Amino acid sequence: MTCKVPAPGDLDAIETASRDELQATQLKRMQWSLQHAYDNVPHYRAKFDEKGVHPSDLKTLADLAKFPFTGKQDLRDNYPFGLFAVPREKVVRVHASSGTTGKPTVVGYTSRDIDTWARVVARSIRAAGGRAGDIVHVSYGYGLFTGGLGAHYGAEKLGCTVIPMSGGQTEKQIQIIQDFKPDIIMVTPSYMLTILDEMERMGIDPKETSLKVGIFGAEPWTHAMRLAMEARSGMDAVDIYGLSEVMGPGVASECIESKDGPVIWEDHFYPEIIDPITGEVLPDGEEGELVFTTLSKEALPVIRYRTRDLTRLLPPTSRSMRRMAKITGRSDDMLIIRGVNVFPTQIEELICKMPKLSPQYLLEVDKKGHMDTLTVKVETNPDVPVGRHPEQKEALAKELTHHIKSLIGVSATVIVGDPFSIERVTVGKAKRVIDRRAKE
Repeated sequence: MTCKVPAPGDLDAIETASRDELQATQLKRMQWSLQHAYDNVPHYRAKFDEKGVHPSDLKTLADLAKFPFTGKQDLRDNYPFGLFAVPREKVVRVHASSGTTGKPTVVGYTSRDIDTWARVVARSIRAAGGRAGDIVHVSYGYGLFTGGLGAHYGAEKLGCTVIPMSGGQTEKQIQIIQDFKPDIIMVTPSYMLTILDEMERMGIDPKETSLKVGIFGAEPWTHAMRLAMEARSGMDAVDIYGLSEVMGPGVASECIESKDGPVIWEDHFYPEIIDPITGEVLPDGEEGELVFTTLSKEALPVIRYRTRDLTRLLPPTSRSMRRMAKITGRSDDMLIIRGVNVFPTQIEELICKMPKLSPQYLLEVDKKGHMDTLTVKVETNPDVPVGRHPEQKEALAKELTHHIKSLIGVSATVIVGDPFSIERVTVGKAKRVIDRRAKE
């Protein structure tokens, strides 16, 4: 795999600016964003007034801690357009989350917002090694989900040729990759695994395709999965991060030359890490919940939005802006099993360290009497002949059970199935957890 290292002239000036220059831009834009929200969104005016703060109280970036948080419930309470800061007629597009409970969270964009979004995604693709003229195969879903259109507009902004494939139709995806010979694919990591599985089933060596870079996002994935996919496909696997409430994909993205965590485009999205219980702002380097304040959004500014993603802020490397570490889980979907905090990514990491197992997995949580139970379903790799020998499957199950108990601290029942025994995702994010416990 070769890494395209951009020359300084390829970058936006702010990407190599000094920390003082960046913070001056952030402060100016943050003051505007707070005032914009206060003046034009009754919800924010009421929350600011209730807390006894005014946009004029923001004298330094640290003063942001005085302002109230915004959560997903605030967007649902103001469904559909109650948080818009511009007249609805000025909103040129709406997207909505694919939330599984309650009303979806609706976001809106002005023409300028759409242009800003396209520019940060273009910056992200460029950071991943993309250049004008490259062919980009977009397998994120199109529609209300922000992934497909966000990637699409960003690739076009960079000057790429876009294949708007969307999700599903895996055999057709592969045919298009074979025929159109794209350089880059943008897709969820779980669906990329499905594509690789299908290629191998069809007798196609993924390393022989034209794909050089995979830009993977929309769901957490581990470094172990990166290494496994790179070894299997011959691509550089690069992480992109985003969420619809803040903008969509392109809030942060890794640089191909370092692959050391997504760089947050801090000139548009100001990050904080907080203690998820107390709300206290934590110093860089400590793990906590990621919070974002938008600095340039017109239609839907968000102030201190609690993402529920657990991560750390890391110092700059390839760019002048801070990075975020791999997401270790979420503060609101963490599994608590017999008093032990368990994140699916922890188990994924252990699975990926066992080369005879496929990265596909499913966690099933039940309650028997008063006791929580965890079942981990995995499968063997298609090219591993032991997968069809029951005694060797039992040995793999015993090994993974031991790792889960000793490294995570919870007992689990591991079931090792044949290749492709776990249902593949064809559109959107993979469902990794089924929790059958009765909700209180």
